[in-house]
Amino acid sequence: MILWKILVQEAREQARREPGMATFLQAALLGWQCFADALSHRLASKLLGEVDAATLTHWFEVAYRDAPVLLQAAEADLIAAYDRDPACRFYFSPLLFYKGYHALQAQRLAHFLWQRGDLSAALYLQHMVSERFAVDIHPAVDIGPGVFLDHATGFVAGETAVIESDVSLLHGVTLGGIGNEIGDRHPKIRQGAFIGAGAMVLGNVEVGQRATVGAGSVVLKSVSHGATVVGVPAQPVRKAL
Repeated sequence: MILWKILVQEAREQARREPGMATFLQAALLGWQCFADALSHRLASKLLGEVDAATLTHWFEVAYRDAPVLLQAAEADLIAAYDRDPACRFYFSPLLFYKGYHALQAQRLAHFLWQRGDLSAALYLQHMVSERFAVDIHPAVDIGPGVFLDHATGFVAGETAVIESDVSLLHGVTLGGIGNEIGDRHPKIRQGAFIGAGAMVLGNVEVGQRATVGAGSVVLKSVSHGATVVGVPAQPVRKAL
């Protein structure tokens, strides 16, 4: 509730300062009664395709009603973007404009649908997120709250990947397999880890808590908690804490 009040206050102030944006801000944020409604309709508007807006909105509304943890994660992701992105000046910016934030929330719904057995709906959302945002996350991927997907373009996560809470991921990151495995074959990114732009983490390996993977690195072995690795293949430059 506190976050929603902040969003509304920011949007009202910006509508006053920028009259040309007032109609958009009214339709996208100020015209709704709560965060769940505004988020549902914003995401539905971004994911329109063969499935109509009413159906998409209904999927989000049902998910937020039946699984409140999804809405809590959406709030945590928004706060993470505001806290970790120096370019984010308003709390409402991720909700309205950040495709990394939109892609994460759509994937959270896709994961909800996947677990419920609605596989076609989940795969539709994956497809639309890939088309609209250039982000490809399998619906089976389990993502914790407070994740920041910065810029987002080119981010890929395979079916058995896990992304825990408070992780930061830059554009062009791949959490992939190595092509010849079956079963559990994708990376596990632990709490608070940071993965730089263009990095590739391949296979069923672990990036430990608060570990850092440098931009452009290729990780083929597990990274210890608190360690920093860089290079191709990635090697430690700072030992675990």
